[in-house]
Amino acid sequence: MSFRKHKTFLTLSLCVALLSFAGAAISFATAAQHLPFGAWRRASETPILSPQGASWESAGVFNPAVTVLHSDLLEKSAEGLPFGKIVMLYRAQDAVGTSRIGYAESADGIHFTRRAEPVLSPEADYEKDGGVEDPRLQKFGDTYYLTYTGYNKKDAQLCLATSKDLMHWGRKGVILPAYKGNWNVAWTKSGAIVPEKIGGKYWMYWLGTAADKTDQMGLSYSDDLIHWTEATQTPVLPRRPGKFDSRVVEPGPPPILTPAGIVLVYNGADDKLVYRTGVAVFDRADPRKVISRTDEPIFAPQKEWEKVGQVPNVVFVEGMVKRGDQFLFYYGGADKFVGEAEAPVIGKEKR
Repeated sequence: MSFRKHKTFLTLSLCVALLSFAGAAISFATAAQHLPFGAWRRASETPILSPQGASWESAGVFNPAVTVLHSDLLEKSAEGLPFGKIVMLYRAQDAVGTSRIGYAESADGIHFTRRAEPVLSPEADYEKDGGVEDPRLQKFGDTYYLTYTGYNKKDAQLCLATSKDLMHWGRKGVILPAYKGNWNVAWTKSGAIVPEKIGGKYWMYWLGTAADKTDQMGLSYSDDLIHWTEATQTPVLPRRPGKFDSRVVEPGPPPILTPAGIVLVYNGADDKLVYRTGVAVFDRADPRKVISRTDEPIFAPQKEWEKVGQVPNVVFVEGMVKRGDQFLFYYGGADKFVGEAEAPVIGKEKR
């Protein structure tokens, strides 16, 4: 999701709604049997990261990816168990709209110290002038895989870079080209990679544009994380007319694997492009098969800084970590700020 899409928005007063599965309205407590987390709440009433300076992060800082460095033990839980340092890679924009990826770290998950310079800046032809946008992180072995959108003021395409230390990145190029695929007719974005192989393959949920000009969710698989093959002939998670995700269905953080399935937090937008948060659960053995999906959003713009910014009325979740007995979710607010929400760990995930 980008501030390039200029629309007229209405300011909405929203509240977190009840979850609904399979078309039947049920309470969050009932729906939670499918999910590893409970109801969300804001961990901070104000942004945890805001634009600063007059240079590369002066216009906006938003849409972050996060991970935990367990080798750097800075804090202990109430039970005396060690926590690791949280590293955030966030999208930052300058005054002319060029995006770079910044680096910040935190001991408590709320107060972050930023690196003075970005760790990834536009260099390749597919990134020039527009930049590198909307990172998502996954780790396999000792290597971090960063999916991001490369934008050159003409095309936006899903790209990949790898690193051992989260600061020095090697580009692997465009992994899902624009204007190609079984149903995608335009740009590609938002690669959320499943954390383990399933059926001997890596899997990734992503965003593409359908012939009706709506943005919907696709699925691809890979043997090596670089070369990807589309897994479905139609969107794996399509838009739903009349609902909170009638216009955009976009992957959020990398999925969570649970005994109940593949849990994917996603970003949905309605016809007015108000962005809210939903959850879909896919079959643990078949990432193509949808088991359940929220009929109503679980998180929505409420604060002034989520309603007013470069793009109004947006909460856009991209980062997630499990920390003790909480899941921490990091999101962009109005394409200008970074916020954090948290939810309790429930069910088997709590052990």
